[in-house]
Amino acid sequence: MVANAGRIQRLRSLIEHPRTGAAERAAAQRMLDRILVTARPTVGDRSYGARHDRPGRHASLSRIAEMIREDLALARVFAEAAVPGELVTRNAVRDAPAPVGYRVDTPFDAGIRIVVEGVPRAWGWPDGYTESEALRELVAEVTDIMNAYNHDGSDIDRRYHGHVEVRATAE
Repeated sequence: MVANAGRIQRLRSLIEHPRTGAAERAAAQRMLDRILVTARPTVGDRSYGARHDRPGRHASLSRIAEMIREDLALARVFAEAAVPGELVTRNAVRDAPAPVGYRVDTPFDAGIRIVVEGVPRAWGWPDGYTESEALRELVAEVTDIMNAYNHDGSDIDRRYHGHVEVRATAE
């Protein structure tokens, strides 16, 4: 928690700033909640994502996809302030190359798909076949953001089925 103190303060400042837009404020609040929540309580063998309750119990899949889009956009532009003596934390979404983009859609009744587009082949697959560690971290971070709104268990179905696709740039 101490390592994230600067990030927490910057998120709180963004949330409390009077000129912060509603969507940006909501996305910053979700990022702050994600940092502050260490483990969500479970009911039986049910598991709930860190942001499961944010969109509301009966939120549509399109609303959840919209919130995921906002989280990805904020993670992409939220720069860490380089304060002397403070370590800069790694953020795979922010640190991805500039041409990388994200598309979130709901192609099925109970499915969310995130397409990571424009991945340079030299960055994502340096040897041409094996994905790089940076690409694996990016996919893991995007998957974590997506799964934060989901739930699962033996007595309930998943709220939605999600998957992440990666598409390289044409070279």
